Amino acid sequence: MTATVSMITPDPAADEERRRALRRMRTVAVSLLVLAAVVYVATLGGEGAWGFVNAGAEASMVGAIADWFAVTALFRHPLGLPIPHTALVPKRKDELGKGLEEFMAENFLQEAIIRDRVGAAEISGRVGDWLTDPANVRRVADEVADVAAIGLGKVRDEHIADLVTEAFIPRFRDEPIAPLAGSLLAEMVRDDLHHGLVDLALEELHRWLVHNPETFSEVLSERAPWWAPPRLNEVVTERLHIEAVRWLEDIAADPDHHARRALDSMLAQLAQDLLHDPATMERAERFKERVLEHPQVVTTAISLWKAMRAALLASIRQRDGAVRQRLIVELTAFAERLVSDAELRAKLDGAAADFAVFAVSRYGAELTTVITHTIERWDGREAARRIELHVGRDLQFIRINGTIVGGLVGLLIHTVAVLLH
Repeated sequence: MTATVSMITPDPAADEERRRALRRMRTVAVSLLVLAAVVYVATLGGEGAWGFVNAGAEASMVGAIADWFAVTALFRHPLGLPIPHTALVPKRKDELGKGLEEFMAENFLQEAIIRDRVGAAEISGRVGDWLTDPANVRRVADEVADVAAIGLGKVRDEHIADLVTEAFIPRFRDEPIAPLAGSLLAEMVRDDLHHGLVDLALEELHRWLVHNPETFSEVLSERAPWWAPPRLNEVVTERLHIEAVRWLEDIAADPDHHARRALDSMLAQLAQDLLHDPATMERAERFKERVLEHPQVVTTAISLWKAMRAALLASIRQRDGAVRQRLIVELTAFAERLVSDAELRAKLDGAAADFAVFAVSRYGAELTTVITHTIERWDGREAARRIELHVGRDLQFIRINGTIVGGLVGLLIHTVAVLLH
């Protein structure tokens, strides 16, 4: 059995004002009924014009009482009598909730209506106008930066370790690396993408050799035979240094150098072996396993995350940091495009309408059933009191109109009766 709950008053001050307004209108309706009763009694048995007044007063009382009964029967039993088809809201609140749910679904959650309302809202245009104010752009940038800082601060080292060990490493272990590496390397060689890397490596290596001849000589001297004279070692290392620098300069200057062709051939062959040679593929898989099993993988991932997070947080927390400034620039440019580009606004508004239609078509039933489920949980008498509090004042006009219209109709009937006699 569904449990009932009391409704919580959202605004006690507003409810108190509604109660006062309801009492005022009830007083007006009751006063008209009392006035009609007094007039009826005072003119009872009267002749001539007083007969018309009496007939009108009698009809006014009938109309007032009938409409009082109708209004009261919605929320409770009139005079506490269990008359059939009264106290409709407490008794049939579940059916009313179901009807309200169907009404919402049929009249508000239709695709044409949603698209019309989203289009009329001109969301992208309003956003663009709002973002043309630099203060609003700064506000958005600050909010995004603050949320990003909070999010980055919530990610701890163990989260990164779990992500690497439980998500990345198992996924990489299950994925054969040789076909992927071979295809990537073949594409790089085919499109000469590696030439830029080769030129960069040559430039850096040449720069290092030119500025570090002593280090070069020390490294070679350590590998020299113990019996070789020191002077001979110096001459040989100096000569090797000069030739190494010249060789790098020749390679850098000649796009068709034999060393470059040899490297291209080696890379192309390696790509083919990774794709087709079982032995090479097996070696690549073993190398991948050794790398993934090394504990330094997790340590390196955490270190990289720490460095990236520290750099981002430092920039985000600065009011004039690079991240915030870049975000402000991009938001300003986006706002200018929104204001000036009608086609872009139309596309964005269309996307917003599509999203709204998708959301309603997918979750509309769940949204409308909230009405039914909520009303089913309400206590019947409490629901009646709450609904009467919100609409009861306007319903009192039915009683007032019934009193007035009833009197006029009674007067008309009495007039017709007199004329017929």
